[in-house]
Amino acid sequence: MTGDLLIGSAMLIATVLVECLFIAAAISMLKRSGSWLMSRGPFLRRLLALSGLTLWLLAAITVCLWLWAGLFLALGEFDSLREALYFATVSGTTVGYGDLVLSERWYLLGGLLAANGLVLFSLNTAFLFEVLRRLGDADAEGQAGG
Repeated sequence: MTGDLLIGSAMLIATVLVECLFIAAAISMLKRSGSWLMSRGPFLRRLLALSGLTLWLLAAITVCLWLWAGLFLALGEFDSLREALYFATVSGTTVGYGDLVLSERWYLLGGLLAANGLVLFSLNTAFLFEVLRRLGDADAEGQAGG
């Protein structure tokens, strides 16, 4: 049990770091393009920026799920990348169909993956919410001043 907890904890740390790197890159991009994005103007500009940001954050989660799938392959839990990625995606999104399961030796990793998915999706949700809040505040300031 100690081995799966150590490996699972290492994966939790690694995937949170990956997610935070993606968010930090998004913050950097938003800071560089902030005046362009915050200025009053075309709906299309914000639509493209928010769509790009959402896809960027989904890419972060995808990388994390691929890391979990790679771990399951390395542990010999699945015979193919397809099965490992399917299990990682279903478990990481907390759907958990149960058609593929981990062996008893690594069973605990499934629960850690589900908890990891909750954290990653929560980080993305909080970040997107904050971006939308700031855009709304900028719109309100623009309307009050204009």
